[in-house]
Amino acid sequence: MNDDSHLRRVVFADRLLDVAEFTHAHWFFGNLYEVLVKVPHRLASSEASSELPRSPFGAGSPGRYYAPIAPINAPAAFGALVAGWDRPSTRVPLIVAAASSATGAAATAYVLRFLNPKLFFSPLPPGEDQRRPLLQRWYRIHAVRLIASAVALAAIHHARTDRLRNP
Repeated sequence: MNDDSHLRRVVFADRLLDVAEFTHAHWFFGNLYEVLVKVPHRLASSEASSELPRSPFGAGSPGRYYAPIAPINAPAAFGALVAGWDRPSTRVPLIVAAASSATGAAATAYVLRFLNPKLFFSPLPPGEDQRRPLLQRWYRIHAVRLIASAVALAAIHHARTDRLRNP
């Protein structure tokens, strides 16, 4: 590999790490905010109105916050792994980041498919007898998402720090 193509690969890997770190920080802090202010409790118990429709992108829904960036999380982590594979010192953190990102993405897919529609997007909020177990499950799976995003973010940051220290 000539020096020019090696330099392009290094720059590309660095840019992917930048994107992965930004998107995973966005994901982590968004997930943390949802837990701290109990967004699910607020949305699950709210009645639909013209100001606050029960929809994925209605007022108050985190969907508007996540939609522009969330689809980039896992691809950025996997892209950084592939692009940075030639660096043994960052290989393990990038594998951890990609695996954590995939775990969080799988948990998110479950939440989006099986919990959010019942909790937040039905025409009427679920009754207390249905809402309580759904919210408990939501928070348990959200804990997995929060941990996965934190681990991915820490691993990506470690890989970026290593690349900056040892260009």
